[in-house]
Amino acid sequence: MRHGKKNNHLGRKTAHRKAMLANMACSLIEHKRINTTVAKAKALKQFIEPLITKSKAENNVSAEKGTHNRRIVFKNLRDKYAVTELFSVVSEKVADRPGGYTRIIKLGNRLGDNADMAMIELVDFNELYNAGKPKKKSTRRSRRSGGSDAEVVSAEKETKVEEAQTETEAKTDDSKE
Repeated sequence: MRHGKKNNHLGRKTAHRKAMLANMACSLIEHKRINTTVAKAKALKQFIEPLITKSKAENNVSAEKGTHNRRIVFKNLRDKYAVTELFSVVSEKVADRPGGYTRIIKLGNRLGDNADMAMIELVDFNELYNAGKPKKKSTRRSRRSGGSDAEVVSAEKETKVEEAQTETEAKTDDSKE
């Protein structure tokens, strides 16, 4: 039975596991993405996401609470440069994200021992995935749709159609001459 076994022990003693996760988290914060096994990536995701949330909360609370959060994060990461990077660069980038700061992408199997490999990355630092998506703010709307939005959309469609017609007429006039 596996009652109460919340985390994956990864075949290591407690001190080794904590040290390994701290080192991997520091590398992830520094490089914004790292390659590792799938099991370690999942364990790292559980380890680092609460720390990112604590760094993000520093901007919204008093100075005493911010210092407390820094000390908690430093206790887990054990690297003051990684803590500084986390609280400055990373927390600004993920400020509007409600959670899910990391992404795990499976890469296939490792050649030597056939282990499942994965890349874990910070979501907001991947420019390829975020390039095509403009930053938009989602707003809540009621289920009832007012007539004003529908009228605006139909007016925009009509103007686009009229512009397309004038362009085609201009092209045909040029070809006749």
